[in-house]
Amino acid sequence: MVFTEQLAANDVPILRDDPHQTIHILGMVPHQLGQPLELPLEAIQTPSHIVHEAGRSKRRFSSGSMGLLESLHQYISLHSRSFFQRASATVVRQEPVSSEAAGKSTIPLSFYFLTVLLKFRSMMKKIFTMILAGGKGERLYPLTEQRAKPAVPFGGKYRIIDFTLSNCLNSGLRKIVVLIQYKSHSLDRHIRMGWNVLNAELGEYIASVPPQQRISEDWYKGTADAVYQNLFLIDAENPEFILVLAGDHIYKMNYAEMYYWLIAKQADAVVGAIDIPIQDASRFGVISVDEDYRIIRFDEKPAQPTPLPDNPTHAFASMGIYLFRTKAIREHLIGDAREEGAHDFGRNIIPRMIEKHRVYAFKFQDANKKAIQYWRDIGTIDAYWEANMDLVSVDPQFNLYDPEWPIRTYQGQFPPAKFVFAQDFQGGRMGVALDSIVSGGCIISGARVQNSILSPNVRVQDHADVRESILMDNVRIGPHSRIKRAIIDKYVIIPPRTEIGYDRETDAKRFKVTNSGIVVISKGSDLHAAIDSSG
Repeated sequence: MVFTEQLAANDVPILRDDPHQTIHILGMVPHQLGQPLELPLEAIQTPSHIVHEAGRSKRRFSSGSMGLLESLHQYISLHSRSFFQRASATVVRQEPVSSEAAGKSTIPLSFYFLTVLLKFRSMMKKIFTMILAGGKGERLYPLTEQRAKPAVPFGGKYRIIDFTLSNCLNSGLRKIVVLIQYKSHSLDRHIRMGWNVLNAELGEYIASVPPQQRISEDWYKGTADAVYQNLFLIDAENPEFILVLAGDHIYKMNYAEMYYWLIAKQADAVVGAIDIPIQDASRFGVISVDEDYRIIRFDEKPAQPTPLPDNPTHAFASMGIYLFRTKAIREHLIGDAREEGAHDFGRNIIPRMIEKHRVYAFKFQDANKKAIQYWRDIGTIDAYWEANMDLVSVDPQFNLYDPEWPIRTYQGQFPPAKFVFAQDFQGGRMGVALDSIVSGGCIISGARVQNSILSPNVRVQDHADVRESILMDNVRIGPHSRIKRAIIDKYVIIPPRTEIGYDRETDAKRFKVTNSGIVVISKGSDLHAAIDSSG
């Protein structure tokens, strides 16, 4: 098998004109492909047959003759049609390659693999990514009282937007703008401090962009209008493709697979879709497809959702993920801006595009590596609390600890978490945390924390008891306090001997309480005044 030694700084392979030169694929500089790679290629043998499934990200030869480009962070999907043609041609010509001769092999198939690897980064550079992050998240109030929904903390140390941005980086995307609007200060600061990780000199960036009002003096009227008002960014980059993402969902996805699906289908647009039970589909935009996954209808929250062609008990729900060819979407954005309406991709743009363009659904391929697919909108307080509580279970549905799909965020300079006092006797103080996530800078001082999530720099003091709760940055729990099923936002100081979550009627007089009994305390609330006024 031929291998390459390294890549030059400008991504041009260092290859001579000698057709017999040896090229070491495993020796390629990993970061120049956008992320670390591990490519366990074996010597090519003539395959006995080819397992081929169009649009799938993972394809292998049978009989173990070749491992197909398995990377640490993704499978490099190939254009299914051309891959099949090349592989078939190799079989038809019957050009077996022995293990001894593998090092000298120059058959088209081996160089096709090499070409895919060398071109991978340049292909992803054709995509300009726009993340919509201006939503109010009204159903998450009061967590969104002082911040946009994508800026809401999640999982102790993260913000909701970190998961979409991590997907982008892990997918090899390097031109990313985050369109901010509603109460955007904390979100803009988080992106500036935590996501300034790319090199602008190489044309790579993650930048937050507030409304520029170049086209209209209005704020963004809808998802499509947000992209339309920033056409100047698209014109400046002149990308071949535009990827539009929502910045307020929790999931793992390799967007490169969506790109290869668009290429394989020769589509003008692709919509990310997740397979859900049909009884739940009325809460989403529902995509109707034919047997080839071409979209034939798009209904926003229909009373009677259309089932999948091959499964009458399930439907395709839109994930709010759109990949367009720039030339195709540009005319529709301009046309939509001239008309009255919601200016929304789901309600307006996609239904019009399917009339004269090739628009396909891309079935969600979960990078979370669990039996059940994970995609969460986190649209309500109860859903937010449940998603956080999942993280502290023994086997959570969402995996934060996968080194092959890292989740980045801003890392504050905090000391390690500390648990003090080990007075293992009746009435003694024990600083413990069980089935919990405890971030840096936290001190559990003679207190008990169980089934809870603590953000950085939290203090839980003597004989306090915290259960099934989310404590955000710089929260202080006073001695002998009891907290249960609560979400306490940043900078809240709980006075000594306070009880929250044990008396719903009393809690409702002071705080927001959901139908399921989750108590929410707003950022910076003065509980001394609240407790004094309640007696």
